[in-house]
Formats: sequence, C-alpha cells, structure tokens
Amino acid sequence: MYARVTLAQLQPGKINELIQFLRDNVVPAAQAQQGFKGLLLLTDDNTNKGIALALWETEAAMAAGEASDGYYTVQLARGAHFFAAPPVREAYQVSIQV
Repeated sequence: MYARVTLAQLQPGKINELIQFLRDNVVPAAQAQQGFKGLLLLTDDNTNKGIALALWETEAAMAAGEASDGYYTVQLARGAHFFAAPPVREAYQVSIQV
C-alpha cells in the first residue's frame, strides 16, 4: 500500500469550509479512482495547518491520480482558495497498517 501526504498551510477560519469541500468533492472523486483505499484529514485550528493522507493500493494507482490532468491536480486547483501557501506533496510506502 502507498500513501500520498499533502501538507498545507490553510487560510485562517477556512477549516470547516475545507472539510465540507472535501466531503462533497474530493472524497467522491477519490473513491472513483482505481486503487483508492481511504483518506484521512488532520487539522489544527490553532496553527491553520492541515495534513491529508490518501491511501492507495499500488504505487501506479497513486501516480495515475497525480498526472497533469489527474483527479489530484484537478481537485487541488478547485480548492486552491483554502491554501495560504502552495501545499507540499510527498509519497510514502505504507510499512505497517493495523
């Protein structure tokens, strides 16, 4: 299994709106992607930081969504107004899952 981690500095006061955007737009789009296994969103109201952790069955499935016209790029652009700075994307292999 693989994980895409997106680290973001969010606009102040936008966390609840971001959560609704993710539920209404990003989650359904992600669920339609082959190999998608789940999504976690971590937020901190005090620092306006967010971490999104998307789980993928294979590295190829994760990479497919990151293509220039892939779902990740499209959803990131649609939600750009939530970010105070460009988000940082990282990829990891999941070594332990319980």
